[in-house]
Amino acid sequence: MSRASDLERRFAPASLEGRQLVGLAAPYESETRIGEFRERIAKGAFTRTLSENRDILALSDHDPAKVLGRTKSGTLELEETVHGLSFRLQLPATSIGNDLRELANRGDLGGVSFGFRAVRDSWEGDLRTLEEVELHEISIVQSFPAYPDTTVALRSRPMQTFLLEPRRRWLETV
Repeated sequence: MSRASDLERRFAPASLEGRQLVGLAAPYESETRIGEFRERIAKGAFTRTLSENRDILALSDHDPAKVLGRTKSGTLELEETVHGLSFRLQLPATSIGNDLRELANRGDLGGVSFGFRAVRDSWEGDLRTLEEVELHEISIVQSFPAYPDTTVALRSRPMQTFLLEPRRRWLETV
């Protein structure tokens, strides 16, 4: 039986040199309410769209005038994990990039959202399951993400590899 004193914690304060945001843009099997219905994302919903090497954008608050990065340039990396769609974003040295960096450093960002077209979905009563989506963008949101289980954190040092085990990645960004 474990005790509270046996609990291990890892803390690495974010440095002001950090310009990378990392996190979970879309969690699998996490239910959320979208207006009059509930929604969840099935495991593998992004597999096809990611395999097509599409140019997917990273935006601020879904605003196409506030581009933060893109897969085509390598400033945005996306990966499907067992938990959902993970991302790594190299923030630009622009006013919006600097503002988001400061908000992330303070822990004030709301989360992450994504823009998509449903390719295949299913319904059970008022529950919609996104089985396959065509991803167009992810957005760092300053207030309220549609899926509250998304995560975003400022990374203080360059990543050697993006393909890290999710718990290790989280521990290294906290």
